[in-house]
This record gives sequence, C-alpha cells and structure tokens, in this order.
Amino acid sequence: MTMKKAKGDRIFDIINYTLMALVVFITLYPLWYVVVASFSSGTAVTKGDVVFWIKDFSLSAYKKTLTAPNIGTSYLNTIFYAFVGTAVSMIFTVLGGYVLSKKRLWGRKVITLFVMFTMWFGAGMMPNYILMSNLNLLDTRLGVILFGAVSTFYVILMKSFFESIPESMEESAKIDGADDFTVLFKIYLPLSTASLMTISLYYFVARWNSYFWPMILLTDETKIPLQVVLKKMLVEMTGLYENSSNMDLSVTSKETMVYSTMVIAVVPMLLIYPFVQKFFVKGIMLGAVKG
Repeated sequence: MTMKKAKGDRIFDIINYTLMALVVFITLYPLWYVVVASFSSGTAVTKGDVVFWIKDFSLSAYKKTLTAPNIGTSYLNTIFYAFVGTAVSMIFTVLGGYVLSKKRLWGRKVITLFVMFTMWFGAGMMPNYILMSNLNLLDTRLGVILFGAVSTFYVILMKSFFESIPESMEESAKIDGADDFTVLFKIYLPLSTASLMTISLYYFVARWNSYFWPMILLTDETKIPLQVVLKKMLVEMTGLYENSSNMDLSVTSKETMVYSTMVIAVVPMLLIYPFVQKFFVKGIMLGAVKG
C-alpha cells in the first residue's frame, strides 16, 4: 500500500524537481547550443536565429575545420600529450604514493610535509619558465609532458589508499621473497583499480584541456595541441582563417568553425567518460579512508 504524501512533501518535491531541471538545463544548454550551431549555416548563427535547433543544416564548418592547416597535426599532438602525459603522471603518482605510504621510510613525515607544501605554495610563472629554459625543455614535447606531471593532491590520495591496504598482505608476500616492485605490481595495483582509473581520467582531462603552458612553452606550430588552436580562434578570432574574404559567410562563419572545433575537441571526453564514470565515487572514497 502506497502512503499518500503530505502537502508539504509534495510542494518540496515540486520545488526540488524544478530546481534540478533548471540546473540540468543551465548545465547542458551551452553544450547543446555549440553542437546545433556547428551544424547550422554561418548566416543563421551570426543573425542569432539558432536557439534550440539546427538552422539551415550545413557541414561546411566541419569540412573547413578538418581540412584546415595544422588541425590534423594539432589533434594528433593533443592525443599524444594526453595519453603519454597521463602515463608519465600515473607512474610518478603511483610510485610517490607507494613510497610515502611506508612507515619504514626514514624521515617520512618530513618528506610528506615538503610534498604537501607544494599544494599551497608555487614558484610562479616566471621561475617555472626560467627553470624549463635552463633545462633546455622549451619548444619540446618532452617539456610539455614533464611540466606539471605530478599533482600533489593525487599523490596524497594514492598514499591514503595504499595505507588502507592491510600490511599483513605485504608481509606475507615478503616472506615468499617478493620485493617492493613485486608487492606494488602484484598486490597493490590490482586492488587499486578504482582509484587508478579515477585519477587517470582526471590527469587525462587536464592534459586534454591544457593550453596555457603549451602556448607558453611551444613556438613550433607543428607541436602545438588542438586547445591552443582553439584558443586562438576563440579569443583572437584569428588563427586558421584570417582572410574572411575566402569564406562563404552564408554557409560558414568563424563562429561556426569555432563551434565545430569545440565539438571535435570534446568528443573524446564524451566517449571516454561513460566507461570510467562508475569508478569515480568508489575511487575517491577508497582513497579518503585515511587522512
């Protein structure tokens, strides 16, 4: 038998659902507008005729964007930086978290304090740039990958998760002759799938969306990622298409090409997210068992 809700509960539910629907709309509409505008004609977008649905359907923006100079190269660069950079970041993060989780580490508390210190205080832009220059990492792909490769927060998160694993498992493995690398790869990592997937996705998204430091570090057009190209199109409204006289504005405009580039840039994230979303809550909560 279903109990009838009180009037106050029904009012609360109506308000709650209304607010949630409003939040969902505010969150999703900008993305939806970018998609429909990218498939609309340049004239319709420029005049503001595109609101909720495609107006004068056209693929011209995608054709011009995908065939533009450096788009393909910059896209491949973004893929390279995202995947290789994430792998490098995860190696450093896992090793750092594992070492700091061991009570037998001499000076563990002091080292952890120095590591956590970097969460609150940074050197700043110019010292970082000078450091990269002195290391001869300017205008190199290696510099983009190594700069900001490790997040202190994620190291502490992995440390906390590793500390939640019973020490008896490691002791049993050590009795059987296992060394630290065997313990890490055979015991700790298989038990850390949720945390590893969650942190990997965060690193991947950060790498994929990164544009500021690649823009600062790189001068070679063949090495810049897609986000730098997108930044030029969005902020400077120049970049790939400086001569608007070569464009049929009735079909394509700079705005539609910006929107098409944004869609192309965000598609990989939309494809990857559903497969790792289930690890989010579990991964973060497991790593937060201990402070």
